[in-house]
Amino acid sequence: MTIDALAPAYSWVKALHLIAVISWMAGMLYLPRLFVYHSEVPRGGPEHARFVVMERRLLRAIINPAMIATWLLGVTLVLTPGVIDWAAGWWHTKLLCVLLMSGFHGYLSASRRRFAADERPKSQRHWRIANEVPTLLMIVIVIMVIVKPF
Repeated sequence: MTIDALAPAYSWVKALHLIAVISWMAGMLYLPRLFVYHSEVPRGGPEHARFVVMERRLLRAIINPAMIATWLLGVTLVLTPGVIDWAAGWWHTKLLCVLLMSGFHGYLSASRRRFAADERPKSQRHWRIANEVPTLLMIVIVIMVIVKPF
């Protein structure tokens, strides 16, 4: 199903989608790094309070709006005639990775709430490894969209 009226706006929607994706990825790469540093500070101290504010602002002001914009603009692109070859397999893989990225976003959001409650949900090592998840998903997504290997 496509909507013909979307075709003239394709370039603008694609540009805005890319801007939203870049913003979302910037936040998704930065928040786990903040968790690494937050894991090192004493509980309840002024550094803890500063990290709580930074993490909340990053999530609410950048990551959440960017994810919503990414999804809305992405769905708009899918509904634009000629954008998706529904028989091709690349877009299924891309969609799966975007769903995984969204799930990871939810995991980071829940972890932020636990940090704010002065808990340490995982080790510093866990957050260093988790910091690579968005990068790996992004690599697959970009390859699927640009190369369209299948």
